[in-house]
Amino acid sequence: MTQVALRPSCMPEAPTRAALDAMADLSAHDLIARYRWGVECFDRRVFSLRDEQLDMAWLADANVGQWPVRVLLGHLADAEIAYTFRVRKALAEENPVVEQWDEHAFIDAKLYSAGTPSIGGFVAVIYTLRTWMGELLSHLSPEQWQRKVMHPAYGEISVRRLIEMSTWHLERHGWFLNAKVERLLGPAPDIGPEGTKCGRGCGCHGH
Repeated sequence: MTQVALRPSCMPEAPTRAALDAMADLSAHDLIARYRWGVECFDRRVFSLRDEQLDMAWLADANVGQWPVRVLLGHLADAEIAYTFRVRKALAEENPVVEQWDEHAFIDAKLYSAGTPSIGGFVAVIYTLRTWMGELLSHLSPEQWQRKVMHPAYGEISVRRLIEMSTWHLERHGWFLNAKVERLLGPAPDIGPEGTKCGRGCGCHGH
């Protein structure tokens, strides 16, 4: 296994579409390891942010994404729920159809506003689902990896591709999350493997 496969959120630049396509070259073992890494390289200083920092919107020229931190984490939790359900439908049903979901409707409905579940709750959802699903994925047969769902916009998607997409989605948004925290609190005080910056207490250390 390569370091990139295990420490994606410590990348110095935001993962591009090419990074998603490159996941097709990973073995199932390495893909599961990368998927399970999940929230481990989120900058843990995010939990020390004040409400006004969590709810701060960003201008496009800041180059850290425009969503507030609280909205970003809420979106990641809901996306994790959606991907998990799609994978489980593919494994359980024959030729299931999945629905699109409107991420902006969730924001407009104020599901991620102050007073909703804490950001710790959002992170816990992601961590718990990836731990749970990681165990299932490690026992799939080659045939199960190729089971598919039908998406109204993208057509047939295999379980393998759903896991690649879910992994990349979290990595990409995780990079923007860490970039926002660094803008608010300054550079992370710890340095991860080969000089990559990670949050204080990042899971990269000691691995």
